[in-house]
Amino acid sequence: MGASGLTMRRICYVSGTRADFGLMQRTLLAIDGHPDLSLSVIVTGMHLSREHGHTVDEVAAAGFDIVDRVPVALEPATGATMARGIGAMIPAFVDAMEAARPDIVLLLGDRGEMLAGAIAAIHLNLPVAHVCGGERSGTVDEPIRHAISKLSHLHFAATEGARERLIRMGEAPEHVHVVGAPGIDGLTDGPLPDRAAVMAAQGLDPARPFALMVYHPVLQEADRAASDTAILVDQILAAGFQLLALMPNADAGSDGVRQALRDAEHRLDVQLRTHLARPDFLAALAVADLMVGNSSSGITEASSFGTPVLNVGRRQNLRERNANTTDVPITAEAVGAGLRDLLAHGRYPTDNIYSVPGGTAAERITAHLASAVIDDALLMKVNRY
Repeated sequence: MGASGLTMRRICYVSGTRADFGLMQRTLLAIDGHPDLSLSVIVTGMHLSREHGHTVDEVAAAGFDIVDRVPVALEPATGATMARGIGAMIPAFVDAMEAARPDIVLLLGDRGEMLAGAIAAIHLNLPVAHVCGGERSGTVDEPIRHAISKLSHLHFAATEGARERLIRMGEAPEHVHVVGAPGIDGLTDGPLPDRAAVMAAQGLDPARPFALMVYHPVLQEADRAASDTAILVDQILAAGFQLLALMPNADAGSDGVRQALRDAEHRLDVQLRTHLARPDFLAALAVADLMVGNSSSGITEASSFGTPVLNVGRRQNLRERNANTTDVPITAEAVGAGLRDLLAHGRYPTDNIYSVPGGTAAERITAHLASAVIDDALLMKVNRY
């Protein structure tokens, strides 16, 4: 029984990558610690891959109840493999959800794992709560994200703009809540990490500038992934930066990114990592002279540290921007010029449009999950337009 005397409401979160888990960890801890909520996690995708760091170990180390581990094929890294993975996850998620009997299924963002979770849940008549819907990107992520939103019953939007888009898509206004971005919770609560210590831990010279690179392939441009990665590496080094690069996700084209990074690993000033635990990643992001790539962390978290971001290509197309973000196409000329301009500019103010004053996303999401009325009015979805 919960503290209120009612049966505890069971929340089930689906996690497929180091990225979604890192962004949601504080929210999951808040749910797990709430007197009227209990948390379980279904783990799948890259979490279970040794090549991607076997990050299920981080989920387990956090103490969360892992109710199922659903392996899926990640190779070859093609769109067909991604689609087949969604198909494989749906029946496995149905089995896991039937066994766990959650009251609400919680999902984040725009990946295929989350789409599979939404499809499974809605056919079991389970309410779906979707975090960070209503955002834009312009690649395959955008239609996947909106598909998840249309399968969801509760919406936890990061910004007012995202809330407005969800309502224009036909979602009920009373079920769309602005909570901020979960990934920025607590980023600047304590003192920032010491630059010299961070750089020494990563094998970098603290007396010289360094760039943190996180570049993921875009499905529609998978055939260019290797050559685009090579351009980024070449230009970063040519501009005088040391490079700390992380391996990409497992999406179509990721083999090309990985090979290009491995080809550069022997070069002077290049440090390559399969995975950084989130505290280590945030420490590097906080002290980096700039971030390069197309990760959502450059769009959301980086601004809280004032770190300049060179966002390349179209993966984050149309996302709401902070002042620290500069967008360039992936050409040697544009990337080189962008790197030089940001190095000359230096750090930015730490204002962040993904922060909502007066509380954290974790607090808001947890409160809504605990208080939401689950009835036919919620479950019998209809478009409001």
